[in-house]
Amino acid sequence: MTRFLILVPLLAASALAPSLLPAYAQNLDLGGAPGATPTPVNITASGGITWSQDAQTVTASQNAQAVRGNVTVTADQLVAHYKKTTPTAGATATPAASASAADSLEQGGGQLTELDAIGHVHIFTATQNAWGDKAVYSLGAKVLVLTGKHLKLTTPADTITARDSVEYYTDEHKAIARGNALVVANDGRSIAADVITGYLSSTPVPADAAATAPDLNAGTLQKVEAVGHVVIHTTSDTATGDRGVYLPPTGQARLGGNVHVIHGPNELAGSDALVNMKTGVATLLAAPGGQVSGVILPNSGGPASGGAAK
Repeated sequence: MTRFLILVPLLAASALAPSLLPAYAQNLDLGGAPGATPTPVNITASGGITWSQDAQTVTASQNAQAVRGNVTVTADQLVAHYKKTTPTAGATATPAASASAADSLEQGGGQLTELDAIGHVHIFTATQNAWGDKAVYSLGAKVLVLTGKHLKLTTPADTITARDSVEYYTDEHKAIARGNALVVANDGRSIAADVITGYLSSTPVPADAAATAPDLNAGTLQKVEAVGHVVIHTTSDTATGDRGVYLPPTGQARLGGNVHVIHGPNELAGSDALVNMKTGVATLLAAPGGQVSGVILPNSGGPASGGAAK
């Protein structure tokens, strides 16, 4: 197996995708804090590693793996793009110094700008996983884009899938799942839509406390915005609409546009609905000057899990 080491200047970053994380959660992040000491990315591959000084790339083939801190990326092929930099003053050579790619980059000769993972991509920490056919992580733009078939992200609390892509924007603490997007919680509650945007907590975890007392709110999902063919499933009801907003901390969701709330054979229709995804209670709201309508069968358990139509 061939091994390669690149020193990577850390960039500000957070979690990869929306998640409800427990204590000691580890984010899928290849960046870090600005100005911090460069952290190495270790690259290994069973098929060899090619360093192209002209293209400024390092390509690892067959069973390729890149590791930075707690984050591991595996794929059929990894391509690291870097730019040449001036070695830090006073930098010393490695014990076995030679005119090799590893020596040059280890001594500060290169700065990683992008990492591409191609084929059977798996990105993971102890608490999060992401799968796809291709992943592109741009350290300059601080954006990760995962594409291909069977896109999936998992955390201890949620599973997120999408057809077209999953994107994570570090500075905005925002993740976007596009195309048949679906978020499923461990208790069976779910939200589906054409596009789902998740906003995560930006509360930092102090470096000296991260190992013993991490902030439970750091990296947790605070808000979900769903657009297009929105479907919310609670344990007993289904609510649909054109758009929706969900607040995981409270379990409250609001749907708008051609809303229908379904409980067994009962169905109510209106312009807006409030749904408590924890209790399953739904409240249908009429537009100003309008009204709600519905069909309720006797002895069928009542409308929308006891919800009221207003």
